[in-house]
Amino acid sequence: MPPASRKPVEVPVRSTGRRIAPLAVLPLFIDLHGKRAVVAGNEAPAAWKAELLAAAGAQVDVFAPQPCAELQALTDTIALQPRHWRAGDLADAAIAVIDAEDEHDAAAFHAAARAAGAICSAIDKPAHGDVQFGSIVNRSPLVIGISTDGAAPVLAQAVRRRIETMLPATLGAWAAAAKRIRGLLVARLPTPTQRRAFWQRFAERAFIETTVPDDADLLCMQPQATGGHVTLVGAGPGDAELLTLKGMRALQAADVILFDDLVSDGVLELARREAKRMMVGKRGGRASCRQDDINALMIKLARQGKRVVRLKSGDPMVFGRAGEEIAALQAQDIPVDVVPGITAALAAASRLGVSLTHREAAHSVRFVTGHSRKGGLPQDIDWRGLADPETSLMVYMGGRTGADFAARLIAEGLSPATPVVAVVAVSRPEEARWTGRLDNLAEGQALLGSEHPVLVGIGRVFAGQCAAMDRGALQVQPGIRIAR
Repeated sequence: MPPASRKPVEVPVRSTGRRIAPLAVLPLFIDLHGKRAVVAGNEAPAAWKAELLAAAGAQVDVFAPQPCAELQALTDTIALQPRHWRAGDLADAAIAVIDAEDEHDAAAFHAAARAAGAICSAIDKPAHGDVQFGSIVNRSPLVIGISTDGAAPVLAQAVRRRIETMLPATLGAWAAAAKRIRGLLVARLPTPTQRRAFWQRFAERAFIETTVPDDADLLCMQPQATGGHVTLVGAGPGDAELLTLKGMRALQAADVILFDDLVSDGVLELARREAKRMMVGKRGGRASCRQDDINALMIKLARQGKRVVRLKSGDPMVFGRAGEEIAALQAQDIPVDVVPGITAALAAASRLGVSLTHREAAHSVRFVTGHSRKGGLPQDIDWRGLADPETSLMVYMGGRTGADFAARLIAEGLSPATPVVAVVAVSRPEEARWTGRLDNLAEGQALLGSEHPVLVGIGRVFAGQCAAMDRGALQVQPGIRIAR
């Protein structure tokens, strides 16, 4: 009896019931153009702070009895005073920074700054300052500051590096254009609703286009796209860090996200908070949404002008019915594109440390489904070719038909002793693996169960995995082994 069908259902975004969690510090941005800044210190940390302040437009006076080479190299942008600071030097300063030799010097500098009405920062001595410098992502006039409240500066730097990779280099030019046209836009689009729609469209283009149109063309830009758009995005095997940057940007721009059961919560957390989420899951042997219903929903939303992301586990083009969805959208003249993802077979190979095309064990790799449209063993595939001993075979959705699949390969001449690895929940915390021979795959299938889809790897490239782990054993992350 076929599994029951179900309708797509909207999934609300999780909420804690409050708008913002407690903050260790409050991030603020200060305009220092034309204002005076004082820096005291001889070494590279003082030089870096002086360079930052000068880059922000401040007139920087540096007091350094023995200035390092980095400070001396900045004399075209700072005023270098080769002496120790004095309290009177802080008069009229908007901000004062010290790289103090000891706590006493830092405390004295802080007191002098307060008396002068200046904001104070003490490098590596936060108890003697009012503010701290964080890591900076510079797409000026778009500036992002990152703070760990002094707890882990190296962590802040790591966060900065990751943000740098996500933001296009041209984003600063788009932000500068926005600053130029903002005043002109009020006359052209008098209502807040019109302007909000314009800026939403502007932001979408800023993340997609590598060049910025001139201001006249931007002002003529339609506030909203004339029609909707669908993007098929590969969510990868589960680990949110395996989502591509392009996939993340698509999620951040989406109005509606239609996602499968197998998409992890971690990936969904990367989506735009305002995006509507709708589960349109399809699972073998379980209640699933009909493909026709999914196609109709994508078409309906796109015709409403929505940016739709069809979020699929793994890669959309590998056993994901992407072809049917693309054909349905194209038949209705709805624009569609695809963002690839890491398919389960490649993720499993990486997790296992196995090259699927190791030249000493395999000359090809094949991806094949473990069941037919009707749920049984597929009959219309090249079984003789699959039984090639020099081919690495990756069988998707092979949990229920694994034993029959193995028997068919053996009947076609593949050795019963061929190494096999079966994996469920690849890259997720609940990942589990079984290793053994082709002729005892049924045992592995029973151990792994049917809670998650089973990926089966068959071939000589897996011999090392089978040797490293007891044959017929189950391994559950993070390394617990359950004997047969």
